Amino acid sequence: MTETPATVRPDRRAELAAGLARVRARIADACAAAGRDRAEVTLIAVTKTYPAGDVLALAALGVADVGENRDQEAAAKAAEVAAAGVRPRWHFIGQLQRNKCRSVVRYADVVQSVDSVRLAGALDAAAAATPDRERPLDVLVQVSIDGDPARGGALPDSVDPDRGLGPVAEAVAGAGALRLGGLMAVAPLGWEPERAFARLGEVAEWFRRRHPAATMLSAGMSGDLETAIGYGATHVRVGSALLGMRPTLR
Repeated sequence: MTETPATVRPDRRAELAAGLARVRARIADACAAAGRDRAEVTLIAVTKTYPAGDVLALAALGVADVGENRDQEAAAKAAEVAAAGVRPRWHFIGQLQRNKCRSVVRYADVVQSVDSVRLAGALDAAAAATPDRERPLDVLVQVSIDGDPARGGALPDSVDPDRGLGPVAEAVAGAGALRLGGLMAVAPLGWEPERAFARLGEVAEWFRRRHPAATMLSAGMSGDLETAIGYGATHVRVGSALLGMRPTLR
C-alpha cells in the first residue's frame, strides 16, 4: 500500500534524516575540496517513485527543492503535498513531451529538460495561458554532453534551428513567460564522470559568455555529485543516496 503523509513511519523518517545527513556531508566535503562556498550548491531531492509522505518528511528536515521526472506521478504528488500545506520548489527533470506542458506548468517552478526550440515554444505558450502563474517559469536547457542527436539534450557546436544549443537558449531567453536559468546535463553512459563534467564545464563557460545571468548548472547525481561540484555544478539531483532503494509506485 502506498504511504500517505499521515502514515510515514518514524523509522522511515529516521532513514531519511540519516540519508540527508550523509548527502549533506558529501556536498560539504566536495565544496571544500573544490574551494567553493557550500551555499553555492543546492540539493534537489529526486523523489520519483517515492510517496508524498517522503517529500513532507524531507521538507520538515529542511529540503526545499524536489525533482520529478514523470508528469502523471508528479502532478498528483505535488497536489497531495500542497494539500498538506507544504510548498517545496518543484523541478521537472525528465523528458518532456509538448502535450504535457500544460500540466507541468501548473505545479513546476523549474523545468530542467528543455532541449528544442519547439519545446520551448510549447512551454512558453502553456505558461502564458496559466492564469495563476505569478512569475516566469524558470527553465534550464538540457545539453547533450556527447553531442549524440539520438539522445536527449540540445547540441553544442550545432546551428540546427531546433536542437542547437544556441537556438534553444535564445528561444527560452526571448520567451515572455519563461526565464532562462542555465544548463542541465546527465553524464553519458560509458563516460567517466571526470571526462563528462570537464566537457560540460567547457560548454557552460561558452554558454555564460552569451547569457551571463543564467548561472544555474544542474549536474551530478548520487554516484558522481563530487565530480560535478568540482566542475561548477550549482544544483545536484540526488535520489537513491538520499531516499534509498524502494519499489516503484503503482
